[in-house]
Amino acid sequence: MINVPCPPISLFMNFLAHIFLSGSDELRVVGNFIGDFVKGQKWREYPEKVQEGILLHRFIDGYTDKHTLVLQSIARLKPVVGRFAGIVVDVLYDYCLAQNFAQYSPTPLPAFAQNSYQILENHYPTLPTKVQELLPIMRRDDWLTHYATTYGITKALQGLTKRLNYLQDLTLAIPVFEKEYDVFEAEFLAFFEDIRTAVAEYVFPKNTI
Repeated sequence: MINVPCPPISLFMNFLAHIFLSGSDELRVVGNFIGDFVKGQKWREYPEKVQEGILLHRFIDGYTDKHTLVLQSIARLKPVVGRFAGIVVDVLYDYCLAQNFAQYSPTPLPAFAQNSYQILENHYPTLPTKVQELLPIMRRDDWLTHYATTYGITKALQGLTKRLNYLQDLTLAIPVFEKEYDVFEAEFLAFFEDIRTAVAEYVFPKNTI
């Protein structure tokens, strides 16, 4: 049986999407990836491109939290997982991204995942200590690729449930997600088009082109 260790809760929030939306700049990828580990004004202590990635991470989170389609997905899961529905939707949306990855990238997901791990390893000294500890496990167990499987997201939700001290069994969302997958996927696809456009405009404002 595959063992998928559970990283901190924050790292399950649009984990794959955050890396994908970073684009090709390695330092921006690093900054976006570590965004949840850099609090307050600490982002100012990093190199410029890493700062851009951290701030991009915060932009993505803010945009996602307010988007109507995301809120619809959250509302559909609230009856079974309550106030943790937002966390669950982040995980499920990464599953939808993994399932549709070929639509967005000419690079297959497994190769994209390995390249992402390598980028993070290339800039290992820049990573916060907690991320340095996390990275070898993430690569060994290939967390990014596991988002493409129901087993992987189930294990992720089981791990999150444990980290929440069993306040809510987040795996209760899986039957709802499977039953209404077409609806969730449609919401994700429309949302992802919106956020890709928003990120492009955020990174490359029209008045700078």
